[in-house]
Amino acid sequence: MSYEISYFHERVLAEIESWPIDVLADYARLVELLIEHGPNLRLPHSRALGEGLFELRPRGHSGIGRAFYCFLVGKRVVVVHAFVKKAQQTPDRELKLARKRAKEIRHD
Repeated sequence: MSYEISYFHERVLAEIESWPIDVLADYARLVELLIEHGPNLRLPHSRALGEGLFELRPRGHSGIGRAFYCFLVGKRVVVVHAFVKKAQQTPDRELKLARKRAKEIRHD
């Protein structure tokens, strides 16, 4: 039951690739789990945010990353936004951007 991962824009992938190496390594591990388990991936690896949006939760000694994604028909996963967390709570602007992009691709 394999899922295909794609990115909303090449800038999203570039942002992820710029993360600290330990956070990036954890992201790679979580993506493998996401490909294998799809929507069955749960906490602590992934969390549903409502309205069809989910977050992948990579972490390392040097920080915490967040990659927001949604599912499309045909076992496709699209990563719509990613950033490195600087505070305990996810900033509203990051969540709003992810929700806007997820809505865009689901209504294309």
